[in-house]
Amino acid sequence: MDKIYVIEDDDNIRELLKVALEGFGYEVITFEAAEPALDQILDDKPDLAIFDLMLPGMDGLTAIRKIREEAKIKNIPILCLTAKDKELDKVIGLDNGADDYMTKPFGVLELGARIRSLLRRTAKEVNEDIITIDALTINPLTREVRIDDQLIELTFKEYELLTYLIENEARVVSRDDLLNKIWGYNYEVESRTLDIHIRTLRQKLGKFGAEHIKTVRGVGYRFVISGE
Repeated sequence: MDKIYVIEDDDNIRELLKVALEGFGYEVITFEAAEPALDQILDDKPDLAIFDLMLPGMDGLTAIRKIREEAKIKNIPILCLTAKDKELDKVIGLDNGADDYMTKPFGVLELGARIRSLLRRTAKEVNEDIITIDALTINPLTREVRIDDQLIELTFKEYELLTYLIENEARVVSRDDLLNKIWGYNYEVESRTLDIHIRTLRQKLGKFGAEHIKTVRGVGYRFVISGE
């Protein structure tokens, strides 16, 4: 049974999440604040964490950054659940290490779909062979990405996007394909999130990202091998 941590200070929403997620078959542990959740996450390493961003004491963004800095727990999928619904707020959440973002009020069925998608991507079997492309190396076992031996910190979704594009470098990958494969369900309502992830992925990869991840207008994206 997958274990999910819910960090939410609103009593009613926290109880709703607990009841709904337990109804989906998950073990759910709830917290009203980030500090006690962080201590237990480090010891327990749950399968997924859901963070409200506006929390008493330490805010959700700070807590997410701290998780991403800890080697033992940095790959835990994290979903933000917050009342902030502006694009800038989403960008900030994703840039600080969140893998997905939902705004309140939210639909329980959609929340369940997003959680299943994150858990499914985490559980997939990894290939232990190191991937090397020019200055880039990827270790699928540890999910570490390096350029010129410098570690590049990618979020869960950024890593999945990069490896999926590489796996399909022989073709243009459509937006719908990326949304279905990486998010695992119809994400059309907030498809701009894909563009945000691609943009931040390119930025983190620097010159390599600009040279290899190409936009095909009106279609999607393609990973281009040097010399093509």
